[in-house]
Amino acid sequence: MAQIGLFFGSSTGNTENAAELIQKGFQSRGLQVDMYNVMADPVSKMEEYDILILGIPTWDIGELQEDWKNCWDDLDSLQLAGKKAALFGQGDQRGYPATFQDCIGLLGHKVRGRGATLVGFTSTEGFDFDESAGLEEGKFMGLSLDDDNQRDLTEGRIQAWVEQLVAELNLVPQAG
Repeated sequence: MAQIGLFFGSSTGNTENAAELIQKGFQSRGLQVDMYNVMADPVSKMEEYDILILGIPTWDIGELQEDWKNCWDDLDSLQLAGKKAALFGQGDQRGYPATFQDCIGLLGHKVRGRGATLVGFTSTEGFDFDESAGLEEGKFMGLSLDDDNQRDLTEGRIQAWVEQLVAELNLVPQAG
């Protein structure tokens, strides 16, 4: 059974709320997900998991959120070869259309550079932005959320993404 660890940073609570919804989505399918806040928990714990779910908001004009900024260099020492990493991020497509979801891209490249394989790419459909460093081959490098402008779509997007990950990773519930 694959071990799943969810790591997030959150300043306003939006990314933390999304993390909780993602964890509940997996739990409702009989899958255990351990959750960590990178503000308080060491990112070295990522090495203990087969599957990583990483939540990062894009802050200001394409900047790292403070919790992630504080542990960013620690990621360079991780050995993530053989691990799957699924990313989700919060952004503001209206306020920052030229840097929307940039941090998904920054984190995606960082963990890929440590050996992880990225999974869970999603469509840009339903978003209106100019540019994003979080795009690869025309898709977001993970789940894009915008609670500033589209909060009403968050829960449905999360449910669809959890279903996508369960299928993409061939996850099966733990035996009781």
